[in-house]
Amino acid sequence: MAAVRYKPRTWETRPLLEGRDRHLVSRFSYGINPELAQEVRRKGGARQWFQWQLNATKITDKTYQRSANWWPELGKGPLELWHDHEYGIRGGWLVMEDYQRWVMVRRIYSRRQVLETMTQFWENHLNVPTNGEQWFLYRKSYGEMIRRNALGRFDQLLINAITHPAMLIYLDNATSTATRPNENLGRELLELHTVGAGNFTEDDVKNSARILTGWAVDMWDTWVAAYDPEVHATGKVKVKGFTNANASPDGRALTRDYLKYLAHHPDTARRIARKLAVKFVSDDPSEALVAKLAKVYRKNDTDIRPVLEALVDSHEFRGSAGDKLRDPAEDVVAAYRLLRVKVNRPTNSSAGANAMLWQANSVGAMPFAWPRPDGTPIDNASWSSTSRLLASLRIHYSMAGGWWPTQDVHYRQPKTWVPKNGMRFDELVDHLCREILHQPSTGVLLKACCEATGLKPSEPITYDHGLVQWGMARLLTTLLDSPEFFAR
Repeated sequence: MAAVRYKPRTWETRPLLEGRDRHLVSRFSYGINPELAQEVRRKGGARQWFQWQLNATKITDKTYQRSANWWPELGKGPLELWHDHEYGIRGGWLVMEDYQRWVMVRRIYSRRQVLETMTQFWENHLNVPTNGEQWFLYRKSYGEMIRRNALGRFDQLLINAITHPAMLIYLDNATSTATRPNENLGRELLELHTVGAGNFTEDDVKNSARILTGWAVDMWDTWVAAYDPEVHATGKVKVKGFTNANASPDGRALTRDYLKYLAHHPDTARRIARKLAVKFVSDDPSEALVAKLAKVYRKNDTDIRPVLEALVDSHEFRGSAGDKLRDPAEDVVAAYRLLRVKVNRPTNSSAGANAMLWQANSVGAMPFAWPRPDGTPIDNASWSSTSRLLASLRIHYSMAGGWWPTQDVHYRQPKTWVPKNGMRFDELVDHLCREILHQPSTGVLLKACCEATGLKPSEPITYDHGLVQWGMARLLTTLLDSPEFFAR
């Protein structure tokens, strides 16, 4: 079946982003809807839009403030959260579910799409899971800190992350002392956050742990985070090429110098460069691209924005359209975003803003739920299983029909997808491809839609047609189930 070609009608006033523009915006957003496409055109194209997005603080975005109070417990401090958890008022895991939901809502509606994608990247790279123990007390604060630094310098982000109470509690540094240094954080800092496995020794781990002693949290009592010089391990330290006499009991300056050294190390530059390339280019980026990005990273004092600009300007990025898949949470977010589902402040546990978390879980992974410090996988193979595909199909069908969730959420009515005067079925398929997938229809997509609905390409579709009355979910689902939707 040949690709659909027809002359646009008067109602079709929104041109598509095409080629490189579409690819860049798709890769650095949670789905191109008509509003985003219009914004890109106003900025003069995708590259200009991307440059504007890299200065996120200049972008007016009401989503953050509008949704910030939807889940009141997120506004509580560590001690109050602990009392609520300890006395059975509300468990910490429930508060963390609220945080995950808030993040998903921001991804759906935020105008700061590049900031949200990069916050996801760093929150995963410096993973502190939401499902766990006492670190939940500081987990929202940790995520907000990463968001503030997501488009800045990695050395500053690393310092703030490694010394943050959430990280200190999660990797057991909160109770690490000179007499009993805990090596968890010192090891993961080297293996996962900076230079990478195989690029350090066990002596490096021991000294890394000693450097980090002193950063503490008053566990089980006040939950106050403070530096404690009395438990800092003094004495000469050496990690790779970093050496320090470490004579002072106040090791805060030492920690900052050490973390800056690691952030600027060539091994770290290559590790960050490769991970960015895997997330935004392909699962197997070339060594040339990794080396180029690492060079830009070091030349710009670990500032991540020039690295991202070099990445999107690379030949390899421009040729990678369709090569990356959405993970489960990105899948759900994109479905809400592209179906133009309006989510309101939740009034009960079944509300759409709450239920979307269970939808992500049913597909395979909720945001920040990966229990290990290495973070959720970012490769295609991890999310290409049959079970994931079947789970996605179920979610797409329920959302296309507006069947679940149904509370505090508004779906577009079937007839709103069809132009008032009606059109042929093949024209409608092309129209919906442009509205949802942001691209023209193809022969393959049209054939799939015909088989899913039992309709012929030439069938006239009006408001009173059976497709509009009771069969629109099948058509919309076919588009959401297409490879074009799964691709970032």
